[in-house]
Amino acid sequence: MPRVIFIDADGGQFEADVPVGQSIMESAIDNMIDGILGECGGVMSCATCHVYVAKEWQAKLEPAEEREEDMLDMAVEPQENSRLSCQIEMTDALDGITVYLPRSQF
Repeated sequence: MPRVIFIDADGGQFEADVPVGQSIMESAIDNMIDGILGECGGVMSCATCHVYVAKEWQAKLEPAEEREEDMLDMAVEPQENSRLSCQIEMTDALDGITVYLPRSQF
């Protein structure tokens, strides 16, 4: 099963196995990862699942759609590598993906 590595704002690292087809947000909630709330349940209306994707993984993701980009504009401290984790569906090719959790979500 592919794995996600979550790194919090203080450098703490947490790993979670994620079934193929599940979003990184769902995995974070299932594994009680602090910093990802997913208040809207993954329908892109809150940005409480905002993450920073490690640079080496960005090219392996599908580009963000316009609606996701619009939500990210409302996130606190968005960066070039910002994504909504509800929009990143896990695949075997993403095994080991690293995402950083914004300090603003703690």
